[in-house]
Amino acid sequence: MSKQLSQITFDFSSTTETEEIKETVNSVKAEKQVETNIEKKVSAKKNEVENSLSTGKRGRKSLKEIAINADLLQVPDDDILFKKQYYPIGEVAGMFRENQSLIRYWETEFDILKPKKNRKGDRFFRPVDIKNLVMIYDLLRRRKFTIEGAKDFLKNNKKAEEKFGMIQSLEKIKGFLLEIKANL
Repeated sequence: MSKQLSQITFDFSSTTETEEIKETVNSVKAEKQVETNIEKKVSAKKNEVENSLSTGKRGRKSLKEIAINADLLQVPDDDILFKKQYYPIGEVAGMFRENQSLIRYWETEFDILKPKKNRKGDRFFRPVDIKNLVMIYDLLRRRKFTIEGAKDFLKNNKKAEEKFGMIQSLEKIKGFLLEIKANL
């Protein structure tokens, strides 16, 4: 009883026009695909750089990353540093933005580092040890000494700590003067 209706379509354009339209649509789609691929690559590269600068990355850091992080020490001033008698290795590694394993390695290489260990074997660094670590960090990361070169420097220069202290105070004065200059 019910009649089936069929759909009738009319094509008023020529086949060349529809092909041109299809080609332009396809080229626009291809351009959008290229743009999204480029955006994905840029965001992936950005994430890679951000991840490489974080402390959670495994493996060896590049010289560029080391140079960037060399100026980002978070060691507190002496007044605050000497308020506590001991600092756990995790806190010390956070101050230097280095892995705990590197701090332990430096402990085995340099005789001036002697952290206290409890029965469990946990390392606790005294403020004096942290000051020595700052000096070692400066020699290795900023001044680009090798481990052997830093050992020789510390052995041959008995007044190295005094010289380092003077350099640190001069750098603070320089920073203060540059800050004043920037505010003028």
